[in-house]
Amino acid sequence: MKLPILIHPDPRLKKVAAPVADLSDELRMLADNMLTTMYEAPGIGLAAPQVGVGQRLIVLDCVKEEGAAPRPLAMFNPEVVVSSDEMNTYDEGCLSIPDIYADVTRPEAVTVRWIDLHGNPQEETFDGLWATCVQHEIDHLEGKLFIDYLSGLKRQLITRKMVKLKRDRARDGV
Repeated sequence: MKLPILIHPDPRLKKVAAPVADLSDELRMLADNMLTTMYEAPGIGLAAPQVGVGQRLIVLDCVKEEGAAPRPLAMFNPEVVVSSDEMNTYDEGCLSIPDIYADVTRPEAVTVRWIDLHGNPQEETFDGLWATCVQHEIDHLEGKLFIDYLSGLKRQLITRKMVKLKRDRARDGV
């Protein structure tokens, strides 16, 4: 089931998400619905706070090669345990800030620890786009958006655009 995605500024996007204490069928279904929502958007990552759920859950799939098998991941309580010293800059976007992109510099590689859909602990090192995406989504769990890495002026301009977008959508019944 496709879920509605919150658009910035929404106070729920700025809240720190609560740890997942018990992996329920309801949370597994949420992860499945978030993947459906992400793919349909289309996007490569989505965090539970973006669909109005204050839990530490992210989904991602950064496979972009034509004909390559998708690799959907659902991560409960993800945390970066190691970050590389090397940095990488990507032109990031966000489903909660539609049609806005900006260069953000983050560690080029990160090792992430999380709980999978079956309740098993996992740990993997990601680099390139996967590293950028997983860090971007974990930021959402901390109430941080990619525009928080930009200057105050750029952030204000983007926020004004989003307020106008939300007003226009409300007027048009979207």
